[in-house]
Amino acid sequence: MLAGVGETVRYTFRLRPGVTAGAALLAEWGRCRWLWNEAVHQYKTGRRPTFGKLSKLLTEARARSSWLREGSQVAQQQTLRTYALALRYSFKVKGRGRPRPKRRKDSLPSLEYTTRGFSIRDRRLRLPGGVSVPVVWSRELPSDPTSVRIYQDSLGYWYASFVVRRDITPAPEAEGAIGVDWGVTTTATTTDPAYDLPHHGHRKRCAAELAKLQRRMSRRRGPRGVKPSNGYLRAKRQAAKIAKRATRQNTHDARVWAKKIVDNHATIAVEDFKPTFLARSRMARKAADAAIGAAKRELVDRGL
Repeated sequence: MLAGVGETVRYTFRLRPGVTAGAALLAEWGRCRWLWNEAVHQYKTGRRPTFGKLSKLLTEARARSSWLREGSQVAQQQTLRTYALALRYSFKVKGRGRPRPKRRKDSLPSLEYTTRGFSIRDRRLRLPGGVSVPVVWSRELPSDPTSVRIYQDSLGYWYASFVVRRDITPAPEAEGAIGVDWGVTTTATTTDPAYDLPHHGHRKRCAAELAKLQRRMSRRRGPRGVKPSNGYLRAKRQAAKIAKRATRQNTHDARVWAKKIVDNHATIAVEDFKPTFLARSRMARKAADAAIGAAKRELVDRGL
């Protein structure tokens, strides 16, 4: 590819909203979720709502309800636009289910803003309603973002995914070939020992702390059918955080290793190995710690 040719990509960063900003984001998500469910109801009652019809209904609803007017019209419009696109896609793809209602207990917050609904000032993300959120800038944006998606994961962490445009630079000239063999003792053994991916053991280092929290969960687990206690939920969330930290470390190591392999070799031969059977063997724990699937996925994605 030629240098200077642009591509549209997403740059994702961690957000650290305070108590007030976090409550404002959840309140905005509540309004957008209500609009999504209302659009689902419009379809179930025999109508086939398009984005134009939904926008008209939004204008009428905001005129009637002060609760909706307190929120951002940009985020609410983007929610309806996403629903209209999902509905259209479901008609085009055979067997694709129609968009379903979003329930509070099993749907994660997600908000979309275009350039009219957000700005970046003093390295903070500014949203409608005076909401200002600090951003963990792990790298610089290559251009001004055209939109942003703010979402929360299952552990309560907030993220901002900016849509930007960046230049495509040609890959460096590489020569030679390399073969990759997967294993448990060494995650990736190559024909050149300098490019081996060792087994770092991130999960093993967290095993003691994770076992302690799992024992705490076991002690605080109530009888079947009874709502779990706050202590149990707190221990469960802490255990999930530890597991996710190890997963992130494995993903980071795999990305660094895959980039090194792709940048320095023109031909890469990868063993067609599926590690799923290891989960049913006595090496299941060590195989999960090796994260063979993550390393293979990163290498294949970068090599395409």
